[in-house]
Amino acid sequence: MTKLSYINGLPLVLLLSGMSSPAFAGSEDVVVENAWSRASIGVNRPGAVYMTVRNTGEYAVTLTGLATPLAMMPEIHESKTNSNGVSSMAPAGEITIEPGQSVALQPGGLHAMLMMLQNPMIEGETFPLTLTFSDGGEVAVEVPILGIAARGPES
Repeated sequence: MTKLSYINGLPLVLLLSGMSSPAFAGSEDVVVENAWSRASIGVNRPGAVYMTVRNTGEYAVTLTGLATPLAMMPEIHESKTNSNGVSSMAPAGEITIEPGQSVALQPGGLHAMLMMLQNPMIEGETFPLTLTFSDGGEVAVEVPILGIAARGPES
């Protein structure tokens, strides 16, 4: 059995139906919801992934990394705009999620940056993404690729 837990096959049913399913770490304390990405223009520009990472446990968890066969250099980045209206983006490093809290990876803020794409991100396809945590736990999710102008999983 892998570290990914299935409850009555629900995540598999949701995945096959095209819906984003929650994924659980081995400790079953981390839930990833509403993962999505946008189609890319070829492979020369990076892609991005958005989602909500929720800690349902009693102890803080720290997101330390990402892995996907789609990109050679996946990282968590953060976009910021200063008081002069100048935007910048930089690696965010490790992200700690307190018990009962969640972190939103969304356009204009924290997001998973997929640099050095190995294949184009094509609307209607999916790809695997694994989140790794400081305790050695992993959460694997299947990320749907939406249209290039998508604003979220409901658009």
